[in-house]
Amino acid sequence: MATIKDIAEKAGVSNATVSRVLNFDDTLSVSDETKRRVFEVAEDFEYVPLRRRKGRKINKIGLVNWYDSQKELGDPYYLYIRLAVEKRCEDLGFEIIRLDLINDIEELNKVDGIIAIGKYDDDEASRMAKYNKNIVLVDHSTSNKFNSVVLDFKDSMSKIMNYFYKNGHKSIAYIGGKEYFSSGKEIYDYRFEYYKEFMVINGIYNESDVYFGGFSHKDGYKLMSKLIKDKKLPTAVFCGNDNIAIGAYKAAFENDINIPDDISIIGFNDLPGSKYITPSLSSVRIYTDYLGEASVDLLNEVMDNNRNYSKKVVIPVDLKIRESVKKIG
Repeated sequence: MATIKDIAEKAGVSNATVSRVLNFDDTLSVSDETKRRVFEVAEDFEYVPLRRRKGRKINKIGLVNWYDSQKELGDPYYLYIRLAVEKRCEDLGFEIIRLDLINDIEELNKVDGIIAIGKYDDDEASRMAKYNKNIVLVDHSTSNKFNSVVLDFKDSMSKIMNYFYKNGHKSIAYIGGKEYFSSGKEIYDYRFEYYKEFMVINGIYNESDVYFGGFSHKDGYKLMSKLIKDKKLPTAVFCGNDNIAIGAYKAAFENDINIPDDISIIGFNDLPGSKYITPSLSSVRIYTDYLGEASVDLLNEVMDNNRNYSKKVVIPVDLKIRESVKKIG
């Protein structure tokens, strides 16, 4: 496993800078370019490139991203997917053209295919499809009308909840975020639905254990602080992403609550910094490189074949067990 020192040497910064960037330290004064370089290097250590394919047609791929560059730095999950898309396109000799859905909509018909990263509803996807039928949605599937690459949320939440349960945890809180389409409609969160399903089936669901905000580390800090003040501590908390978990860690530390002795925590996404915090965070590993590679490969298939049906590719996940969960009972 790469160390903070390895990342620092490759990025050309100090060990302390790497640690603070990966832990979203708001007091750190470095440029956005430095932050981006640290995130990219950290992800590079996780990425194993596939063999290059030679002799293929040079296609122009329109890349539409739900997050802008500032949001990517606040939550680098989509940054890592974009980097994987760009690496796979480079492997195949494709040209990437980054497009904005608002300002560049008419440019969509000038590329051979579109990869749309993020959360787009049926109306937005249909709007893109009017300009270019070769489209793949990444990380979200609005319906079966469009080709898509998504996560196996059901399996990921099953792994998390069963791991908590077999370690004796029955009082399990949920700290998550809510997201919205550009239309203002709330995005369905499979993480919460599968959490609730597990808790209800086992007769341990308590609505007062559920906290919603955003998906940032600041939201995690705020919601964990509220949880601590609201009631007797649950034995475990699931956090909707690792950013939230990092904020929850900070709130626990400030309230003299020990992880995992007083409370166990599991995150989601397994960002590179999660293995370096203390104690190291157990988290669902999302293979952003697979998401990116599969989306390019699926689009390549779509461009090569005029089929009349769409495909949904489901990417598996792993639960990375580290030090943030304690066996009780």
